[in-house]
Amino acid sequence: MRTACKVILQKKIMGNSKVWYITGASKGMGLSLTRQLLAKGQHVAATSRSIAAFKAFEGNGGRFLPLEVDLESEQSITASIKKVYEKFGRLDVVVNNAGYGLGGALEELTPGEIDRNFQVNFFAVVRVVQQALPYMRRQRSGHIINISSIAGFAPGSGWSMYCAAKFAVSGLSEALAHDLKPLGIHVTNVMPGWFRTSFAKAGSIEYSRIQIEDYAYLRKNHDKMNSMDGMQPGDPDKIADVFLKLVASPNPATDLFLGSDAFNRAKIKIAELQAQMDTWKDISFLTDFT
Repeated sequence: MRTACKVILQKKIMGNSKVWYITGASKGMGLSLTRQLLAKGQHVAATSRSIAAFKAFEGNGGRFLPLEVDLESEQSITASIKKVYEKFGRLDVVVNNAGYGLGGALEELTPGEIDRNFQVNFFAVVRVVQQALPYMRRQRSGHIINISSIAGFAPGSGWSMYCAAKFAVSGLSEALAHDLKPLGIHVTNVMPGWFRTSFAKAGSIEYSRIQIEDYAYLRKNHDKMNSMDGMQPGDPDKIADVFLKLVASPNPATDLFLGSDAFNRAKIKIAELQAQMDTWKDISFLTDFT
């Protein structure tokens, strides 16, 4: 009863503003989202490995909470979400944005490179959602936005492990959307295309330390991505408005392709999949009992 009263009181104080918890908020898409949401009067808890990255937001008074979080540590995540609830009294939207690219053929990647990529791109999402759900369950409300990638739906060459991690995020999100809807909690799997952020730069993308000559053709795809830096079609400053519409909808999308390039790439993939299914339909049916 005391918790319910606290939530009601906080809603009256904050009005239509929501409380957002954003991972990987010190650069790229997360940084832009944090800046725009604060400018639009929202309450934001932003995570980074170092809160020194958030000095520019110090003037936002009681609406901003910088959090130093190790996303590979369940204890660190648990403590950070507890701080959000202690400060704001509720948790409305979780945006699992943190991640980084990993280029290289599967044969070239070391166990350490593979493990770290999954730890940051997938298992961090699992840990954050697990720790946020008790608060959202009590509220019987909330929205989880997991940032996957168009590469998690229509993979390109040279990014096998990154694509695998993003496929995992997409699969988890779709399953959670079914599991959590009866509790009043929405889940959206967001699959962005290319946005004009720092993603193509060092610190946001890594390449396999081992390089095998037979896979030299994959390096062309890596070079193509680097050459696109600064010319990506997506404007990261427009994402906040999209997410505000998303969380305000009574029937939000479970899967959202973000950007015209992602949308068109998905259409091509869907058409290819449908054609392949039709071609192999008779074979698919052969395993049924007669």
